[in-house]
Amino acid sequence: MDPHLLRTFVAVADCRSFSAAARRLGYTQSAVSQHVAALEGDLGTTLLHRRPVAPTEAGERLLEHAGPILLRLDLARDDVRRAALDPAAPLRLGMTPLAATVRVADALAVVRRARPGLDVTVRVADRDSVVAGFATGEYAAVLVDGVVAPSDPLRLLESGALGYGPEVLGGVGITEQPLVVVLPDGHPLARRTGLPLDDLLDARWIDAPGVAAPLPDLRAVARSDAPRPSVRYEGTDVAALVALVAAGHGLAVLPWSAVPDRARVAPVPLTAPRLVHRTELLRPRDGGSATVATLTAAVAAETGQSSLQSTGP
Repeated sequence: MDPHLLRTFVAVADCRSFSAAARRLGYTQSAVSQHVAALEGDLGTTLLHRRPVAPTEAGERLLEHAGPILLRLDLARDDVRRAALDPAAPLRLGMTPLAATVRVADALAVVRRARPGLDVTVRVADRDSVVAGFATGEYAAVLVDGVVAPSDPLRLLESGALGYGPEVLGGVGITEQPLVVVLPDGHPLARRTGLPLDDLLDARWIDAPGVAAPLPDLRAVARSDAPRPSVRYEGTDVAALVALVAAGHGLAVLPWSAVPDRARVAPVPLTAPRLVHRTELLRPRDGGSATVATLTAAVAAETGQSSLQSTGP
């Protein structure tokens, strides 16, 4: 099975359009059609309905396999490239907005002292972009956060047919901290000492997947189709999200340390279900370059960890 053809098929299935997939991939629409037809000829079955464009049952099956296959190819390519890298190669580090609350700046200072003149690039982006960038070799390591049960590894990326787990991407745990429900300061529940999620299912919520606890995750643990969003915030600025809460647009769940002081909001501990905010450092399975190893040790020291234990098998 040609991986180029497989990538084209995944793009068409994701876009639900041959022309949109062609624009994404930089191909002509004719080339995209030929790629899909060639893959269907190789497998001896139709993978896509044409009008409207949607996967057939066989296509859905292939999509389940395509994510891990293509990811492993990306990881293999990155592994080979990394083996040939100069130790002084630039360090590109990705991180999610709340992972930046870990003392990364101090850790990077340790790395720069150990490797004078090192070219360092830090990019803050949403979770999916950061993890995907690590998988494709854009970043040498990433810091990513999420909401999970205590001591559980993060569900690193779930996007359409693609599902990446700790068996594919190596996550090493750094910190866990409690979660709070952020309410406007004058909210009737603002003076409570704790709140179960079940008491808030009918409240208005802000959907802020790049910063706060994702609402789909909260719905999953609540086993309910609530909470539902009243406003969607697509930025990565925590202060802007908290300002929306303070103005009464909805509630959000954040780690306690992320709530700014004097923000006209009331952070109340989330008491049930048992969830924590977890931050992980993703690095290559072999530990990565000497620079990444230095960064790992520095992050461990700055966060009070004597060592960072792998959460994967």
